[in-house]
Amino acid sequence: MTESPPPSASSEPVEPGGTSGLSVLDPPGFHGPAPAPAAAGQPSPGPAEGTDRHPEDGAGTAPAACAPEGATPAPGAPDGPAPTSGAPDGTAPAPGAPEGAAPAPDAPDGTAPASTGVQDRLAGRLSDFASLHEHTERLARARGLGATLDAVLASGTALLGADRALLVTVLPGGGPSQPLGLGLDRASLGALETVPPEQSLLARLLREHDRPAEVRSHDLAEDPAIGARLRELAGQLGLGGCYGLPLATEEDGPLAAALWFYDGPADPTDRRRELARRYSEVAAPLLAKQLDAEKVRRTTEALRRGLLPDRLPQTRGLRLAARFVPAGLDRSCGSDWYDAIPLPDGTVGLTVGSVSGDGPGAGPGSAPGAAAAMGRVRAALRAYAVLEGEDPVSVLGDLELLLKTTEPTRSATAVYAWVEPEERRVTLAGAGHCPPVLVTRYGAEFVETSLSAPLGMLSCWEAPGVEFTAERGDTLVLYTEGLARRFGQTLHSGQADLRRAAADAPRDVRTDPERLCAHLLAAAAAREADRRQRADRRAAGQDPADRDGGAAPRRSTAPAPATDDLMLLAARFE
Repeated sequence: MTESPPPSASSEPVEPGGTSGLSVLDPPGFHGPAPAPAAAGQPSPGPAEGTDRHPEDGAGTAPAACAPEGATPAPGAPDGPAPTSGAPDGTAPAPGAPEGAAPAPDAPDGTAPASTGVQDRLAGRLSDFASLHEHTERLARARGLGATLDAVLASGTALLGADRALLVTVLPGGGPSQPLGLGLDRASLGALETVPPEQSLLARLLREHDRPAEVRSHDLAEDPAIGARLRELAGQLGLGGCYGLPLATEEDGPLAAALWFYDGPADPTDRRRELARRYSEVAAPLLAKQLDAEKVRRTTEALRRGLLPDRLPQTRGLRLAARFVPAGLDRSCGSDWYDAIPLPDGTVGLTVGSVSGDGPGAGPGSAPGAAAAMGRVRAALRAYAVLEGEDPVSVLGDLELLLKTTEPTRSATAVYAWVEPEERRVTLAGAGHCPPVLVTRYGAEFVETSLSAPLGMLSCWEAPGVEFTAERGDTLVLYTEGLARRFGQTLHSGQADLRRAAADAPRDVRTDPERLCAHLLAAAAAREADRRQRADRRAAGQDPADRDGGAAPRRSTAPAPATDDLMLLAARFE
């Protein structure tokens, strides 16, 4: 195994052009073509330092310029005189020939002119630049940390000509994250995690100090410098050659490490290694920004979850389950809550609701403020529930007055249910919210609340309450608009599909609130995926249902990313 030390900063001279007079100016790190040999009587310079000598690089040995008869050719030059270019017909007189002399003909052995080597090498470099530009453009278009890491794995595999890849990032507290693989299944990734840190190539690439610029091995299974455990896994998983790079910046240090594997013994060429290193230099700062954004997102989501209950109360005669799927703050148009409030008399208050941003029609820019307002509204609702929880209309009326007084630019939708578990009696009221669903042994039906405006929208909110008695084994499902919109393209159709999915659930699922919540989320995800597939088929004109005779297919757009949080609270009566 070979470890390359970090490269030292150096100033690279500009290499001269070829005999055709064309100057090839390479950016730092990409060496230009080898200079043409000196004329007869002068020492021939050696090859430029760092020049790639691999056939696929397009680099060839430039033939010597025509020399006077008897002159000693430069070492390595082909037999016979080699013509040069520069004349209108692509040839030029030999050095020292009188003006107007006939140009030297092509060499009898078919040797190409000196300019051919320069042009071939220039074409190879242009191809490299085009490939590197394509992969960096793909990386720049990636959105989110996961897409960025996938792009790094895929592009590195293509640039190196590798078969499989493995990548880990540095966790905030130090140490590697769970590995992400390309061409490696979950079992293979789990096996590679068992490599001890002292044998891990990834651990070497993540070191703060003495971090190698690259690691490579021609054959992991036979390399004596590789630890025994890694050699064993290489043989079991069919890993041959290996090449690894760190992704690091001067400001942040090591951010991630990637290993690319070949299915057999192999080494990447100097040209491929150079392209991979240049790509990693571009990828590292972009990855640093994505990691910072992911850290902010995780912190924000932790704060949002902290505004919700950390556990549900255990009440005799009532089993509770809840789910929370937040929309990203960059897309969210509000913030939702759910709560189960144990009351002093042994009853329970159940509620779900949503606070919009800075008033009706507020956009994603107001989502952080809506999250903070949601915490204040939920805290106030808990207080009102303790004081007068048996009257849901009074609880929501007090909440509406609070919104007008302290949050005048915001509005909220909510449903509050007061539950007596032993008698299975439920009294509830809603304010512009989706109607709850009661799942019974016979199916599922809506608990119709009267039509009412959201809180804070009218000068005075008022709505009558609804009271009913549930049967033993029934489950009351409260949810927010985000779940219904994941079921259907419109809110009305989504609510209907949600009720149908609850009614069609198997009996053992309907009697378990945890399994019922999981079933509804899975059904919503399946409906959303189906709509996306239909939209893709329509866009490609492959859906017969969207054709009218021979007419072009109707235009259809795929579902947009969710802009509503998803809250789901299920209560089963024992």
